[in-house]
Amino acid sequence: MRSDAARSLRHLTELSPRSSVPESIRRVEPFLNGDPETLTAATDGVGIVVGGLVAAAAIAIGEPSLLVVAVGAGYGSAVLARGGVLAIANARRSRTLGTAPTVVSRAVLRMRITPTPEEAAAFAAETDGRLGNRLADRVGRARGTPRSGLGAFAEAWRTRFPALYRSLTLVEAASNAPAGERDRTLDRAMDTILDGTRDRAREAADALRGPSTAVYAFGVLLPLALVSVLPAAGAAGVDATLPAIVAVYDLVLPIGLVCTSGWLLANRPVAFPPMAVDSTAATHPAIYGGAGLVAGAGAAGVSHMLLAAWTPPLAAVGFGAGVGLFVRFRPIVAIRARADELESTLSDALYLVGRRVSDGIAVEQAVADAAGELDGIAGETFEAAARRLRQLRVGVETAFVGDHGALDGVPSRRAESTARLLGMAAGAGPPAGRALVETADHLDELRRVERDARQDLSRVTSTLSNTAAFFGPLVGGATVALADSVGTTEALSGSAPETAGLGIAVGVYVLLMAAILTGLSTGLQRGLDRAAVGHRIGIALCTATVTYLLAVSVTASVSGGL
Repeated sequence: MRSDAARSLRHLTELSPRSSVPESIRRVEPFLNGDPETLTAATDGVGIVVGGLVAAAAIAIGEPSLLVVAVGAGYGSAVLARGGVLAIANARRSRTLGTAPTVVSRAVLRMRITPTPEEAAAFAAETDGRLGNRLADRVGRARGTPRSGLGAFAEAWRTRFPALYRSLTLVEAASNAPAGERDRTLDRAMDTILDGTRDRAREAADALRGPSTAVYAFGVLLPLALVSVLPAAGAAGVDATLPAIVAVYDLVLPIGLVCTSGWLLANRPVAFPPMAVDSTAATHPAIYGGAGLVAGAGAAGVSHMLLAAWTPPLAAVGFGAGVGLFVRFRPIVAIRARADELESTLSDALYLVGRRVSDGIAVEQAVADAAGELDGIAGETFEAAARRLRQLRVGVETAFVGDHGALDGVPSRRAESTARLLGMAAGAGPPAGRALVETADHLDELRRVERDARQDLSRVTSTLSNTAAFFGPLVGGATVALADSVGTTEALSGSAPETAGLGIAVGVYVLLMAAILTGLSTGLQRGLDRAAVGHRIGIALCTATVTYLLAVSVTASVSGGL
């Protein structure tokens, strides 16, 4: 499969006459899977192929005038292909830069215990994602030389993310600083990357506010409002036929929303990547498929008994798909919620252990003491680790992250880093206690930056999510009922099935809008994580279906329509 794709890419590349790479492609070069020259030439090849096919079709049917269309189709295809490359690269960039605070924090953690840049660089390179992989490559190249790879890696990001460059430069400088200044230098390194990430997130929220408002106005509010004026359009001689409505509401508008959402997601400056969860944690297809079928059948039966005759298919699709998605991704979301709860208390745990280690208590005993003072999952995790320390006589790190360790089933890289830090502290004695306490402060600040970034974005995305689940379906249902009550039936050729067709056509648009806007809202806040997006879309589909059908029914009963 990959060889076929590579062969096709090579053929497309050979068609391009281009000799240079656009600056827009050069700017995202680190995030491309392939060299810029090849990808740029391939996008040109796509345009040439499409234009050639349209031109051949024009000649075949004897319409030379369509050759102009062929040129436009070819150019447009090349632009779209290049836009797709840029969109993918920009999405990778936002995800990559979201891991920058984690890379720096891991380097700082290791430097506090073992003040050598080589060890800090190797520890930071274990970060999941493209940034960690790039650092690991630099570390591998520097092995056996006087360098650590940290400086070369920082230099590569000097213009693309200056805060990352400055913070890693400070981390490397801390290795040569006097003991009294090392901690202050490392504090500055953390402050630099956190301030840089906070600024980028705030800029993202400000930049997205205008486009998201446009999506709301032109993709939702205006199209739903126009449903109620369809009778006037018919009276004015405008051909508002049902096929035209279906084409606009169920094809053109959703495609426009998808394209706009893709652009917004691709141009988001920072995206904090989700925790990786084993795919086997998802519900078995037979279970979520069966749940969706049962829910859809039940919703269709209820709507058949209580609502209009055209509502059962819409209820079955909306509720069945929503329940199926919810059941499928709920286990993964639950695991992540458990891991997030643990991460929210890691700073408290580190502080408790660090204070005891500073007082001369062994790390093993400090872990056991902290378990009694921590609540919830943190208390359970530290108690499990303390039990393994007593019974199996293993090291602190192994007690947490070894086979069947205390963190087994909790997919948190931050918790694993903390466990490794505790393992290092066990061999460093009381001086490591202060490092643990200072690390606790940095973890608090890192969580605060991520929380503030999501809150800044939530001011933008809350309108989208509320519109998807409640406001849009409510307005859509009400306008369908009102349009019927003021004469949409006559405007659409006067037959009752046409009225039902209008309700289904707008209902399909409402469901598509609920899925697209919810995916956009979730993606802006949490990144393009399939489980989080699928879970929230499932909830939104159920809510939108119920809201839309009830709005149609209640409004119709009040106005005397349908």
